[in-house]
Amino acid sequence: MTRLKKGSALAACAIAMVSGFEGLRTYAYRDPVGIPTICFGETRGVKMGDRATTAECKDMLAVRLVEFETGMTRCLKNPAAVPDKPYAAFLSFTYNVGIGAFCKSTLVRKVNAGDLRGGCMELLKWDKAAGIRLPGLTKRRQAENAFCLRGL
Repeated sequence: MTRLKKGSALAACAIAMVSGFEGLRTYAYRDPVGIPTICFGETRGVKMGDRATTAECKDMLAVRLVEFETGMTRCLKNPAAVPDKPYAAFLSFTYNVGIGAFCKSTLVRKVNAGDLRGGCMELLKWDKAAGIRLPGLTKRRQAENAFCLRGL
């Protein structure tokens, strides 16, 4: 069951967080590690030369956030017990690193053990792409971490 109900405060928060970090590009570009990307960080099926409207990008993000939320919650023992701010921070993180990486992370192990603060702190460790620390990822993780901790 999704907590991202259309028009809800949590959905608005998650969309604002992800779109703010990802930025909007209506044409395909290569991300810092060379993956074709469009809209708000979308990589699925993207080819260089692709274009999308802002409305298409917003719709794509809303649909994909629900997909990522579904994958994220499958890996959490009790997702309903995670307060909204950490939940949104973890969803932003999952959208960025992928469901598989989220599910295998120490962050999930800590949250599932009841250590939400420890889970929030794990976000700070994920500021590299292809082994290279990226300043933008460092800023994103610091913001996700701060937002996460504010919700405890």
